[in-house]
Amino acid sequence: MTGTTDSTGFETILYETPAPKVARIVLNRVDARNAQSTRLLYELNAAFDAAARDDTISVIVLAANGPHFSSGHDLRERGRLASMTEHTTVGTWCGFGCEGAEGTMAFEKELYLGLCERWRNIPKPTIAEVHGKVIAGGLMLVWPCDLIVASDDATFVDNTVSMGVAGAEFFQHPWELGVRKAKEMLFTSSVITAEEASRFGMVNHVVPRAELSAFTLDLAARIAEKPLFALKLAKEAVNAAQDGQGRANAMQTSFALHQLSHSHNMQVHGLPIAPAYLEGEVVKS
Repeated sequence: MTGTTDSTGFETILYETPAPKVARIVLNRVDARNAQSTRLLYELNAAFDAAARDDTISVIVLAANGPHFSSGHDLRERGRLASMTEHTTVGTWCGFGCEGAEGTMAFEKELYLGLCERWRNIPKPTIAEVHGKVIAGGLMLVWPCDLIVASDDATFVDNTVSMGVAGAEFFQHPWELGVRKAKEMLFTSSVITAEEASRFGMVNHVVPRAELSAFTLDLAARIAEKPLFALKLAKEAVNAAQDGQGRANAMQTSFALHQLSHSHNMQVHGLPIAPAYLEGEVVKS
């Protein structure tokens, strides 16, 4: 791929400018299958901010290195309070080290729901370039993007109900898949293929794996030719239409129920998720 790469200051992502007016952010925790550590999420947010504030950039692509796009949240990460003190929070929640539900809710309100909402509302078109497995928390990186291009080997799953939790924190399921398929996805933890996701309207294009990056970059370049102000306004209009359907209120309700799941599991199991599924989001191959 042509263009420049700037990874200065980043440990878990790469920041590229592969074409005029196009930024490409690449998840780069390959050994962890791009599991989302606190550092990865804050570095990703910083990269999104950089692209959003750069007047020479019109379109942002989110991609990933390695065999899989993302294995979800990094469930092995420990020391939440210590990890939070290394970063500047973007919201106003605090109390990340508090006991009980308070600390868990504060952490997830900032790192998961808060960042996803910020990324959804970036005033520039965003495209997710997806391959391999996208598991639970991985959906929360894909769904905030405006368009999704998937390779034909891509699969999507939210297995959080199997973990004793009422869905991923960014509850976009009904708007991505429709109500009935969203329920089936959650109730069964079943895998959705790229072709199925395309039929439901979640994915814009499905292409061979070897053509994924080139196809996505071509799409980004075509969009980047349009007047940026018009692109910003069109995005805001469509997002407003979706929010008018009740998305924002449903998101808050689901997030509250998600926190109730954690509280229940802590009382019953001593863990925020059912212990039998502690490895549920870790991809081994």
